[in-house]
Amino acid sequence: MSNNDNRPYIPASQTLPEITLKGVILGIFLSAILAAANAYLGLYAGLTVSASIPAAVLSMGILRLFRKHNILENNAVQTAASAGESLAAGVIFTFPALVLMGYWEDFNYWQTTLIALCGGILGVFFTIPLRSALIVKEKLTFPEGVATAEVLKSGTEGGKFIKYLVIGGLIGAFVKLAVSGLKLWKGALEQASLMKGKFYAYFGMDASPALIAVGYIVGLRIAALVFIGGAISWWIAIPAYIAYYGTPEGLTDPVAIGGTIWNTKIRYLGAGAMLVGGLWALLSIRNSLGVAVEQGLAAFRNRNANQNLLRTEQDTPMNWVLIGIVLMILPIFYIYFSEIELFGISLFMAVLMVIAGFLFSAVAGYMAGLVGSSNNPISGVTIATILTASLLLLVLIGTGSGKGPAAAIMIGAVVCCAAAIAGDNMQDLKAGNLLGATPRKQQIMQVVGVVSAALVMAPVLSSLNNAFGFGTKTAAHPDALAAPQATLMQSVAEGVFGGNLPWDMIIVGIVIGILIIIADVIQERRGSDFRIPVLAVAVGLYLPFELDSAIMLGGIIAWLVSRYHNAQKTNVSIDAHQKKLLGSEQAGLLFASGLITGEALLGIGLAIPIGQSGNPNVWAMLNSPMTAWIGMAVIAVICALLYAFAKKGYDAG
Repeated sequence: MSNNDNRPYIPASQTLPEITLKGVILGIFLSAILAAANAYLGLYAGLTVSASIPAAVLSMGILRLFRKHNILENNAVQTAASAGESLAAGVIFTFPALVLMGYWEDFNYWQTTLIALCGGILGVFFTIPLRSALIVKEKLTFPEGVATAEVLKSGTEGGKFIKYLVIGGLIGAFVKLAVSGLKLWKGALEQASLMKGKFYAYFGMDASPALIAVGYIVGLRIAALVFIGGAISWWIAIPAYIAYYGTPEGLTDPVAIGGTIWNTKIRYLGAGAMLVGGLWALLSIRNSLGVAVEQGLAAFRNRNANQNLLRTEQDTPMNWVLIGIVLMILPIFYIYFSEIELFGISLFMAVLMVIAGFLFSAVAGYMAGLVGSSNNPISGVTIATILTASLLLLVLIGTGSGKGPAAAIMIGAVVCCAAAIAGDNMQDLKAGNLLGATPRKQQIMQVVGVVSAALVMAPVLSSLNNAFGFGTKTAAHPDALAAPQATLMQSVAEGVFGGNLPWDMIIVGIVIGILIIIADVIQERRGSDFRIPVLAVAVGLYLPFELDSAIMLGGIIAWLVSRYHNAQKTNVSIDAHQKKLLGSEQAGLLFASGLITGEALLGIGLAIPIGQSGNPNVWAMLNSPMTAWIGMAVIAVICALLYAFAKKGYDAG
């Protein structure tokens, strides 16, 4: 059934069970699993992916085992699962900074859980008054929401592709076990040379199935922009820095030289580009966002608007929303006060958090509707929040207490969780709008997903930190997870209070960001389909290059698959081609999602024995890993499988 006439798939006059016991249990399970997997992926690669479609297909496959199930029940399950996945992004972008800066020794369970829980639920509450404004009145596209609705409508077809998720999971787990557990081969290929002490060249690629999968999921355009960011850092900025300033004292290994310069100087280009990207996102949608916020506030004021609405337009009552927001603020204020021990500053932090949280949740929701969740400027608005909070706190409390950086990170953590939830949840509400779901019931399932994810975040983060460590790789932590956003947040907060923030690099990054924005505006005015979102380039600027290149390889596979689609569409009707495209997308996406989930869950599983023993080589079979070229060969096979499965899905569609 087409939605071109704006009628929902299930009419408002028809009522189907949406929240069921089996659906809630399945939603809780998938939310926790996908949240843990996305936490690992974000700490490792600096990018997270939407779990809506894999969750929808998994839900369809499992619910088909029961005699009674329906499309709206499937939608409720994927809504909970997707909420958990998006909360993980908000958590891993900020919380590890508190450990990296030494303010926390480990992730205290109740502090981590409460901050994540309150931030996530606030994100749900903030989107409730915006749903009608952005989805019904503004009619934004919300691409992932539309795609999820189409997958759910093809429910009878979706279950047959689950095998690709399982195959991908097994392969991802095996490679992670071989590299990080058994230490059979090196996990990354790196080659660098330094000629005459001034001319620097570098190339690297990580042999991670998850990174290939990320590149495939985001597509060639975003993967290429991420790679361009990496090329700017590693092929232009680092060689220019060495040519002008020379190499760091005491280092002779070319790989170590490049890594040190990138870690201490060049990655701040990403902070500058990310900052200007977040501000540009806010500026570029200011008029439409103002209308949406005004309509949202009007919904808050009109608390009885739900009484005579159709089922498909019934949100959670606004008086409940207001009570919920107040209830969430109280524990956040208590946590701030227990950590900072300054009543006035804690109150200021709570007020700033609410204002920034609502504003940036609106930005995230609006941007998700325009460009999708993958291009959402969550990192940018979080950097802007932390930088602003740091400067304000510097004026209010100075540098004497030593708690300013942690206070800024805590404000950013709540805002980041709220914004991450808001953007992804608006996609789910769009899917529900197309399918004919009851918004109020979706919002309940969003809270279910947030709660279940929040409950597992602290042990997942603690296990990964104890086993692998975060930040720069060291002898003690040779497989450290880069946690790029968190290390950047740490550097910005500490740099403001320490007075040692490399403003020269940040300013250069701002200039780079402005130039990218100008190029994007030119592309927009030309009517070009190739747009240049600044945040994608900013991510590449602050990621290690070996991650950028692996993501690019996945993007190339996605492009090859699209070429196959284009070559085949002349042989079938338009309707048949669209059906085959959906089959290809499901098969390829599920295999890629399996690669991510298998690698992530095995990584978390390995963290337990490694963390308990304190020995990263506790399962090692070799004294020294074999060459990284073996890993490259394995990745080549995985790329071939990804391409083949996507083709097979098209042919079977």
